[in-house]
Amino acid sequence: MKKIYLTSAIAITLACSLTFSSCIGSFALTNKVLDWNHHVGSKAVNELVFAAFWILPVYELSALADVLVINSIEFWSGKNPVQAYTKTVDGKNGTYLVKCDSKGYTITNKQTKEVVKLDFNAADNSWSLNQGGKDIKFMEYVDDSHVKMITPSGSFSTVELNEQGVWAYEHMAAQAAAYAMK
Repeated sequence: MKKIYLTSAIAITLACSLTFSSCIGSFALTNKVLDWNHHVGSKAVNELVFAAFWILPVYELSALADVLVINSIEFWSGKNPVQAYTKTVDGKNGTYLVKCDSKGYTITNKQTKEVVKLDFNAADNSWSLNQGGKDIKFMEYVDDSHVKMITPSGSFSTVELNEQGVWAYEHMAAQAAAYAMK
């Protein structure tokens, strides 16, 4: 009798968590596992790891964790706990620590300890650069095919998100840089 009661309680709880959340979620954990698999090696190695992860139930467990826990946290708090990460990147000019969180990116030069932040502002749908405590908005989304980009003069120019629009913006920035060098 107790076993039937426990099984019924678990089934009702799972059904309610899926029904009442009404959130598909981003499945960040499962996507991170899949993304990692894409970068393991060649196509043959990726396929072998993929098959092994289905047999070992890595994908099943990550999807279950996303469905039952992580997506619920994302729905109720608005933040996915798996999305934040820190990564070390070796560049031409040094090694950088890149930290991603729900607001944007914090990039730290490991040698000089200089910190640059790229923050997304959901209120006006824009990206800003924060360096030394000063925020500089450099891009704002207008619609699906246009953004407003900062110009060398500090004003904003609307750029169409296609090859010609990007080329025109880059050309204008290059001309302004050439003029400033004179």
